[in-house]
Amino acid sequence: MKNRKLRYGMIGGGLGAFIGPVHRMAAGLDGEAELVAGAFSSNAAKSRKSGGALCLDPARAYGSYQELISEESRRPASERLDFVSIVTPNNTHFEIAAACLRAGFNVICDKPMTMSLAESKALASIVAKSRKVFALTHNYTGYPMVKQARFMVKRGDLGPINKIVVEYPQGWLSGFLRGAKGSINPWRMNPAQAGASCCMGDIGTHAENLARYVTGLEIEELCADLTAFIKNNPLEDDGNVLIHYKGGARGVLYASQISSGEENGLRLRVYGAKAGLEWRQEDPNYLIIKDPSGYKTTYSKGNPCLCADAQTGGRLPFGHPDGFIEAFANIYREAYKAIRAEVAGRKIPACDFPTVNDGIVGLAFVETVVASAKSKTKWTKMRS
Repeated sequence: MKNRKLRYGMIGGGLGAFIGPVHRMAAGLDGEAELVAGAFSSNAAKSRKSGGALCLDPARAYGSYQELISEESRRPASERLDFVSIVTPNNTHFEIAAACLRAGFNVICDKPMTMSLAESKALASIVAKSRKVFALTHNYTGYPMVKQARFMVKRGDLGPINKIVVEYPQGWLSGFLRGAKGSINPWRMNPAQAGASCCMGDIGTHAENLARYVTGLEIEELCADLTAFIKNNPLEDDGNVLIHYKGGARGVLYASQISSGEENGLRLRVYGAKAGLEWRQEDPNYLIIKDPSGYKTTYSKGNPCLCADAQTGGRLPFGHPDGFIEAFANIYREAYKAIRAEVAGRKIPACDFPTVNDGIVGLAFVETVVASAKSKTKWTKMRS
């Protein structure tokens, strides 16, 4: 493969969207990829208008994802898309990703991967048959100090893990309690679009994924309590989960979108027999290690003492903060290594990005939490 930018198309993420521009900034941050095509809305006129706003060739601003796949598949290899980025509502992820993979396109998809565990397993089969790259944007794993935390846990610095506390409070849905105008479009509260869960499917899966990424521990069983504080909302906006991990560790996971005043408070604490650690997304460039005596050591992003993954994950010298977009871009950058190999016909290397398997675990977590919340016995084995 010649040394050139990867060509990609985007499905979803048009004018007025939040996550689409985030993906575009992340995809282009390192100058390795260029957006050349898109189907940015289910409304054909809005999609083409979005394409114009992004300065695309009008011939490659499509009215539907089906049109994008059909037309882009006909292009010669010198023009053809190398991958497609999917940033649509949850209920469309499976059908769009499956169609792209079957048409021979690599895929980077927003999370949650699908609407159900059954769909996620079906998609995994399609990924395997296609032999294409599939990356899932659990973007918080891209932070340098999260990678340092994982390295230190693997190295044994904390000793055997006894307890994990992970929380993800937000307050944006509180506006619906007050009936405030201008609140975020509540499609996530619609089961037909969001699936079986609002809060846990949206941000609880991020919390579960972060804890699993850092510690490597898998959930054995859990006990969940879900609540819909917003009147007439069929899906929960707050959840609390007690967790038993395989191997004996215990955990607490709390996710909420009605925690008034909270912004994006993802926070992880891991306690081992020898030491504990703490990382906060709102202050992401620092990792705190705590020993039993109460002594704390703070590791900072960009410091030369960090592990190789944390070093390469940071783009700026210490004292210059890397943030949300940079962490997101690290997922894309790792996926590009695999995509370049696939396009060139080489063996796809091991890379540090969430895969279809992480999507399966995420949906298993959501379905187990929902089942537990409805169960009278409460403690529920993790689905697989």
